Amino acid sequence: MFLTISTTGTPERPATDLGFLLHKHPDKAQTFSTSHSTAHVFYPEASAERCTSALLLEVDPVALVRRGKGKGRGGAPDSALAQYVNDRPYAASSLLAVALSTVFKSALRGVCAALPGRAEEPMQLRVEVPALPARGGAELVRKLFGPLGWASVEAEPVALDAKFPEWGESRYVQLVLEGELRLADALRQLYVLLPVLDDAKHYWVAPDEVDKLLRAGEGWLAEHPEQKLITSRYLSRRWGLTRQAMERLELVRLAEADDLEVEDVDNAVDETTDTEEKPVPLAEQRRDAILEALRTAGASRVLDLGCGQGQLVQALLKDVRFTEIVGVDVSVRALTIAGRRLKLDRMGERQAARVKLLQGSLTYTDKRLGGYDAAVLSEVIEHLDLPRLPALEYAVFGSARPQTVVVTTPNVEYNVRWETLPAGHVRHGDHRFEWTRAEFRSWAHAVGERDGYGVEFVAVGPDDPEVGPPTQMAVFTRSDETEKTKNTGRTRNTGKNRNSDENRNTDKTEAEKEAKAA
Repeated sequence: MFLTISTTGTPERPATDLGFLLHKHPDKAQTFSTSHSTAHVFYPEASAERCTSALLLEVDPVALVRRGKGKGRGGAPDSALAQYVNDRPYAASSLLAVALSTVFKSALRGVCAALPGRAEEPMQLRVEVPALPARGGAELVRKLFGPLGWASVEAEPVALDAKFPEWGESRYVQLVLEGELRLADALRQLYVLLPVLDDAKHYWVAPDEVDKLLRAGEGWLAEHPEQKLITSRYLSRRWGLTRQAMERLELVRLAEADDLEVEDVDNAVDETTDTEEKPVPLAEQRRDAILEALRTAGASRVLDLGCGQGQLVQALLKDVRFTEIVGVDVSVRALTIAGRRLKLDRMGERQAARVKLLQGSLTYTDKRLGGYDAAVLSEVIEHLDLPRLPALEYAVFGSARPQTVVVTTPNVEYNVRWETLPAGHVRHGDHRFEWTRAEFRSWAHAVGERDGYGVEFVAVGPDDPEVGPPTQMAVFTRSDETEKTKNTGRTRNTGKNRNSDENRNTDKTEAEKEAKAA
C-alpha cells in the first residue's frame, strides 16, 4: 500500500515544516512495525519549495490470516484460499488506516512542540492514494471527501486491464485530494474514510471503536451529509454500535449549534431513576407474530409442535378464543418443565380441559394430531438433520393436515447483526442448519405445492434493508379444493396434470416410507 502527502512552501514557511508536523525527519528513512505489516516512511523530495512524505506499507498476508483466526467477524474478511490471495497487500484499507494512526499518532492529534502554531494553521496539501478500493465507485468517493473542504477531489477509476478496455472498470480508484486544510484534519479524514470506502475491516470491531470514530471525526463528522453511511461502514454495520455513535453525534451537533458543551445538552436524564425503554425480546416478538397469524386464520384448536418448555402454550392459554391447545415434544424433561410453568397441578378444571401435553416425535405420523385447525412449528425445523426434514413434512402437511401451519426459523443472513456471534456460527449449538430468506422461501413453496398449501411470508423483528429480519415466518393455508380432491380420491384430467399428480403421490409415498423407517 502506498500513500503520499505533499505540500508547498515559501522561504518564510518552508515546505519541510511537514517533517516537523509529522514528527519524521526528511533526511531519514524510518521503519515501524504493526501487527500485520511493516511501515516505511521516507521523503522522495524535501526542499523549501516542495516536500513530499511517503508511507509505504508492506503487508504480510500470512500473518493477516493467522492472527485473524478465532476473532469472529474481525478476522480476515475472505475465506479459504482467498485469505492468502487477495488485494490486502496492494490496496488502501483499514490496514493503512491503522498504520496512519501508529506512525503519525502525534500528527493526528495536532500536536507539534517544535512548531505549535503551524500545527493549528491550514496548509496547502496534496494527498495521493494510487489504489483505493471504493465500494460505491468514484461518485461515493466524491460524496465522502467533497464536503470536507478539499478544493479538488479526483477519483479516477482503474481499469481491470488497460490492454482490454472492454472489460470495464475495477472497483478501485486512484485518489488525489488537493486543498488547504490542517494536516491533523486531513489525516483524521483518511483514518476514517479509507476503511469506510473499502468496507471490510481486517480486525474485530469492539465498542471502543465508537470512541475512535468520534475522536477522528471531531469537527466534521457530525455535520457530514453521509454521516449514517460513514458510521455504519466504519463500525462494520454492527447496528448497536452504529446507533450509539449516531446518538452521540447528534448530541455533538446540538451542542455545537447552541455553542454549549455536550454535557450541558445531555442532562435530561435523572441518573437516580431508570427511564430507558427496554427493547422487546425477539422471542416475545415471535410469539406475538404467531398469535396474530392464528387469530387471523380463525383457529381455535391449535397444536404447538416442538413446544419445548411451554412458553407459546402459556401465551395461547391467555386467549379464550383458543379452546383446545396441545403441546407436543420429544423431550420428557421439557414437557415436565412446561407442566410446571403452566401449573397444571393447580389449574382449574375448565382451564385444564383446554390444554394437553403429549410426548411424541415429529418425524413420525401420529393419529392424535389429526383434525386440528392449526399447527405451529416455532424454531423447530432447524433442530433436525436435513435428511430427516421430509419425514417431518409428511407427518405435518401430509398426515395431520391442519388448515393452517405456522413455521418460524432463524434468518441466517441476519446473523452478521448479532454483535456477540462469531462469523460462521449458528445461533444455537443444536441447530443443524440455518437458512437464508431465499432458501426458506424455496423450501416453503415446494412444500406448499406438493401438499396443497398456499404460503405467505412474514418478517419478525426489525426488518433490516440489507439482511432482512432476524426471524422469518411462513403461514401455510390449506387449499379446500385440494383437500376435497384428496378426500374423494379423484385425480385431475389427463396429460400434464395427471403426470403431476402421479409424481406428487410418488413423492408422498417415498416420504411416508422414510418416516416409517425413521
